[in-house]
Amino acid sequence: MQAIAVIPSRYGSTRLPAKALLRDTGKYLVQHVYERAAQAKRLSRVVVATDDQRIVDAVRSFGGEVVMTRPDHQSGTDRVAEVAEQLGGGQDALYLNVQGDEPEVSPLALDRLVERMAGERADCPMGTLACRFPPHLDATAPSTVKVVISDTGRALYFSRSLIPYPRDGGESAPGWGPLLHLGVYAYRRPFLLQLATWPPGTLEQIEKLEQLRVLQRGHPIAVEIVEHASVGIDTPRDYEQFVARWRQRTGSGC
Repeated sequence: MQAIAVIPSRYGSTRLPAKALLRDTGKYLVQHVYERAAQAKRLSRVVVATDDQRIVDAVRSFGGEVVMTRPDHQSGTDRVAEVAEQLGGGQDALYLNVQGDEPEVSPLALDRLVERMAGERADCPMGTLACRFPPHLDATAPSTVKVVISDTGRALYFSRSLIPYPRDGGESAPGWGPLLHLGVYAYRRPFLLQLATWPPGTLEQIEKLEQLRVLQRGHPIAVEIVEHASVGIDTPRDYEQFVARWRQRTGSGC
């Protein structure tokens, strides 16, 4: 199975403008994401998808592959779909949407997602990742997306509310605590191209969660459970903490 990771990377960002090009570590933020994804053994290709020449120039400067896409996309999925249309691939080609603001994304988790999709039946066109809630995160916060899965490991629902809700307090049953959804997706190419043509569904508009468009139309989503969540960079403070962790790991004082 051919698996291609696409990293959507816009220049504009409301809370942290031009974050893809931050480089307090000596590397662009998007470069960290690219290099982590490139370590995944099951990926045949890693591509940055952007709408800005400055990001194109940055990616080329470190030898990465980059594709210029339209500026009017409403979501990262739409941008990934445009790349899939350009690059092609057969019925079994798999495209991964890897968030451009997660410089510590796990290569092993990406491999696990590819392997999961390779083992899934053809009727499952999409997969994603989840993990047990880290103790430092609030499972009741709307900013953390929760997912409930079936016994076969497919998504039943995603929500910003706490699901499943423990009516009697504590966990509703052993092992049924909330799962944190991780924003990495894998799509079979034909389905991805079809998905990009669908208008938002009612559930998606209520929860502001794009993956609900898929469930509302009756398509299954495989959920692979991994051990850890990577940390997204949304604010200047997030970036400062990432830089501090990177310097500690590398022993760099720069």
